[in-house]
Amino acid sequence: MRTHAFTDDALGESDALGLAEAVRTGAVHPRELARAALARADTLAGLQAVAYDGYDEAAPAAGGLFAGVPTYVKDNTDVAGMPTRYGSAAFADRPSRRTSAPARQLLAQGFTPLGKSTMPEFGLTASTEYASASGIPATRNPWDPERSVGGSSGGAAALVAAGVVPLAHGNDGGGSLRIPAACAGLVGLKPSRGRMQDAPGTRQLPVNLVTEGVLTRTVRDTAHYLAAAESYSPAAGLAPIGLVRGPSGRRLRIGLVVRDVRGRDVDPQVRAVVESAAQVFAGAGHTVEPVDLQIDPRLIEDFTLYWAALAGALVAASKATHGRDFRPADLDPFTTGLLGLLKRSSWRVGPAVARLRNTPRIYAEQLGTYDLLLSPVLSTPPPLLGEYRPDQPFDELLARLVDYVGFTPVNNLSGAPAVSLPHTEMPCGLPGSVQLWGGFGDEATLLDAAYQFEALAPFPTLAGVPVGARPEART
Repeated sequence: MRTHAFTDDALGESDALGLAEAVRTGAVHPRELARAALARADTLAGLQAVAYDGYDEAAPAAGGLFAGVPTYVKDNTDVAGMPTRYGSAAFADRPSRRTSAPARQLLAQGFTPLGKSTMPEFGLTASTEYASASGIPATRNPWDPERSVGGSSGGAAALVAAGVVPLAHGNDGGGSLRIPAACAGLVGLKPSRGRMQDAPGTRQLPVNLVTEGVLTRTVRDTAHYLAAAESYSPAAGLAPIGLVRGPSGRRLRIGLVVRDVRGRDVDPQVRAVVESAAQVFAGAGHTVEPVDLQIDPRLIEDFTLYWAALAGALVAASKATHGRDFRPADLDPFTTGLLGLLKRSSWRVGPAVARLRNTPRIYAEQLGTYDLLLSPVLSTPPPLLGEYRPDQPFDELLARLVDYVGFTPVNNLSGAPAVSLPHTEMPCGLPGSVQLWGGFGDEATLLDAAYQFEALAPFPTLAGVPVGARPEART
């Protein structure tokens, strides 16, 4: 059953740029937008997408392209005065003393932060769910509240798709922007490695997987945010993107991928969506050719082991920085399962890292003469809540997660950009989604293609259904 908060208030159905323009012209005041967003969040409290309410009406409005537009910051990113709990019951509600570099880059664009959005513990899994013992309720998908909204930027996706805010912060270490975007029918761009400001310590990792970004309902919001963030802090060593205002008309060579890195087929509903998208691009004059991924299947095992090593690093850093405000005994079973995997296999981490560092070369060879690759984002439609809850046998849950996210981690390992775009609705009643893979540093081509795709095949949206209406999803 669908639910959302779009209504005839100050926010209406506008995207972030539309609201920013209304603020600039004096048609609406930032406080009106913030109050409307908070009212919408209250209406949809059952989505369980807000981790912390932190709106300060007395705080001065900042300038910037998105001045006055309300948003939420993901709960693994420090904002001064708000607690950062990493989606975990193991952290106390201690307010952060400083605003981290990624949050400064976001808020410099003038957004009004309303609080923190939910995420699974440390962002280590692909569904925003929690162990039963934690007492934390799962975040629900507004397209069907019995379904997962993905992870790890799950709360952000629920809030944007349901109309609470037009844009929300997230980050992506294995698909954590693109996966919830796919589940909720949003635009989720993972920029190139080094394009955005990073959280402290991220660039010192053996392989830097995580990139900051936003979830939006329109390509233009994503493109304008990326340009504004780049203007605030140009990326060293990367050619600037500038503002991509719309499609260039350039015809592209696109490789169509329908099987995952193990060569396995996806769910028929998912395959139908990506083949439909291929027809849209081909009908517009682009060259679309089938291609199989030629990536060593050991990549999956190496990534999984490195993921366990990251879990170990996150827990160790939490002990060091939070002291008694961090309670390791309250970590969820999936996190402790990853720690156990690391303990059993620590001797294999070094060779795995060495192989993972070759991924940029392998990725460039895979892209070859194509401008972009087109693939699914996920192997199946979003699962029912409970299917990926972390208090299940670890090995079984890990195997299902690896199958589910068979397309997203490659771009985190290579550092290349990728974008998730909504497309049609699946027979199950949920939005379909496709992923475009781009060359390193070439977000401009991704955005060009995304603009064209949005114009040719308008994105499905929850807007237009009356507030509180909950029509039955098709089965």
